[in-house]
Amino acid sequence: MGQQNLLSLTKFILMGVTRHPELQAPLFGVFLISYTITVVGSLGMIILIQVDSHLHTPMYFFIKHLAFIDLGNSTVVCPEMLVNFVVDQITISYYACTTQLASFLMFIILSAMAYDCYLAICNPLLYNVIMSQRLCHVLVGIPYLYSTFQALMFTIKIFTLTFCSSNVISHFYCDDVPLLLMLCSDTQEIELLVILYSFIIKGKALDLGFKPPVLNCL
Repeated sequence: MGQQNLLSLTKFILMGVTRHPELQAPLFGVFLISYTITVVGSLGMIILIQVDSHLHTPMYFFIKHLAFIDLGNSTVVCPEMLVNFVVDQITISYYACTTQLASFLMFIILSAMAYDCYLAICNPLLYNVIMSQRLCHVLVGIPYLYSTFQALMFTIKIFTLTFCSSNVISHFYCDDVPLLLMLCSDTQEIELLVILYSFIIKGKALDLGFKPPVLNCL
């Protein structure tokens, strides 16, 4: 089934952000400025933290990786979207779409940053002992592995199913939900996985929001 799908569909058409021609130029300027600020800010922060030895602390270590994820996600989406503003009809190849979908990382590293703040406030005397370099790498590695596993799993499951005759994606980049709407195969398993992973991430975020870890030490 996967081989038939690959042979019958070689490219997708992205609808973009808007269908109103008069909004193309203003939106192009807004997103170009936003993307430029993101790239310059993220790269500047990564380089500054890397070269300044005074910033070689767990907090800035996590901030550096947060900036890297922000830069990566923006680069995956924004260049293709900016091209869409100046081209009447933009197409993206089958393999480029799979790469774009599989390259999007999640911001689960914020949980590691919350744990770092918790230790700094609740255990200041033992903070430097607990937050060792090894633990920092583990706390950063887990979000990377989780995001990569989830992205690859959804990408493989979606692109091994059969697409319908239409190759138009009602979005400005290849995302899982618009692609699910284009499938002719049964998508119940993928939809359940999307709900499950969303529940895990949103549930953890709500738990941190209503009961921050800092409250445990008060």
